[in-house]
Amino acid sequence: MTNRLSRSTHPGLTLHPERMIQFGEGNFMRAFVDWQLQQMNNQGLFNGSAVLIQPIAQGTGGVADLMAAQDNLYTVLLNGIMDNETVNSREIISSVSRVINPYMDYEAYLALAENDDLEFITSNTTEAGIAYLPGDRADDAPPKSFPGKLTALLHRRFELGKKGFVIIPCELIDRNGEKLREIVERYAADWNLGAEFLQWLKSENTFCCSLVDRIVPGYPRDQAAALEAELGYLDNVMVTAEPFLFWVIEGPESLTERLPLAKAGLNVVVTPDMTPYRERKVHLLNGPHTAMVPLGLLAGLETVEDVMNDGTFSRFVKQLIEEELIPMLDLPAGQLLSYADAVQERFRNPFIRHELTSISLNSISKFKARLLPVLLRYQQERGQLPERMTLAFAALLLSYRGDRIPRQDGAEVLAVFDQAWSQPDSFVNTILGDSSLWGQDLTRLPGLADAIAAHLQQLEHEDSRAALQELVG
Repeated sequence: MTNRLSRSTHPGLTLHPERMIQFGEGNFMRAFVDWQLQQMNNQGLFNGSAVLIQPIAQGTGGVADLMAAQDNLYTVLLNGIMDNETVNSREIISSVSRVINPYMDYEAYLALAENDDLEFITSNTTEAGIAYLPGDRADDAPPKSFPGKLTALLHRRFELGKKGFVIIPCELIDRNGEKLREIVERYAADWNLGAEFLQWLKSENTFCCSLVDRIVPGYPRDQAAALEAELGYLDNVMVTAEPFLFWVIEGPESLTERLPLAKAGLNVVVTPDMTPYRERKVHLLNGPHTAMVPLGLLAGLETVEDVMNDGTFSRFVKQLIEEELIPMLDLPAGQLLSYADAVQERFRNPFIRHELTSISLNSISKFKARLLPVLLRYQQERGQLPERMTLAFAALLLSYRGDRIPRQDGAEVLAVFDQAWSQPDSFVNTILGDSSLWGQDLTRLPGLADAIAAHLQQLEHEDSRAALQELVG
């Protein structure tokens, strides 16, 4: 029987002091942030590990328990093409010290405030994670929301008279650092934590906006047995990722020395303005992902590679990018086309299995962030709706009926859809008019309700591939 990965099977791995608190223990952060910490440690540039915080309540058997069973070690497998070279690497990551479940041990979580070595906080709690929940209270143990938990930790740090943190959220929402800071300050006011704490928040902490880019399919279920034989150990939390990586951090230049990612040879940019990088990535990589998911799943496709190997679907992706997304972005067309070509090459990576269901998590907030701004601008500037984006929007709404595609979203969002779908004749106007989902009343957008209704009727009677064939030729 193969031994489980642990420090007893690999005794030479260094234990590093905890220097980063990371909200989110999922595949992406472990293959992105923690992998980068490993690269700095390998070169003697950082000497630090991350302590991971489980952001949502769940029972036993989750990532925290699986990590603990492996002494918080796991393997990152990089597979793909990089600089015209095939990359097929395996590396044991030892840059995670432990995973804390604040729902089980809140005091262990708050005790992190006592550690002077900790100076960075990162997070990826999905696009829906940076949100204000009115029900969160200062005496909750813990508060339900990520910003609520963060506020409690920062207040404990302030009470101890210690220095603040550099806080770098990785959630794919615009101005993520600023929005997180605003919500923390709102909780501080709601909880009457005092003017001195608010001043400490502003003067002693740096909230950085950031943009992350790496495709991380996650645990390789289909290859697990073969990989166990190849690696010589059992790893229940190994994670696959593409070799490409890009991280833009909007922050002070001094951060390049405190967190020497670029010095370690990593594709990381610290800049005073990340806006151009964000628009390019969110709309040209994440946007096509969000558009292809419901249409692909309705057609029985399983992976991004399946989509790109299907003639009809690949034409849809190419036309969506070149005819609807790129014209709406304020960057040089040549630069955008070059980036778009690279994105589509990454989508075709034959070495990783990027499942559409894994991308579908919280698709409503993803559509709002990634595609809705472009759809609105397109209609405003051209006086018509972008056809491919509108069809994808309709497919997304249909997928949230829950009878054809498994839904993965917050209970509040699913409740809104269940209520709306209970009255199918009024569904379109009800759901488009719900500003809690979209930040505005979309029934006011000329032609959108009628177009969505027509597409829904079409998708009810045709395979999504047939609908696409009519659209893309």
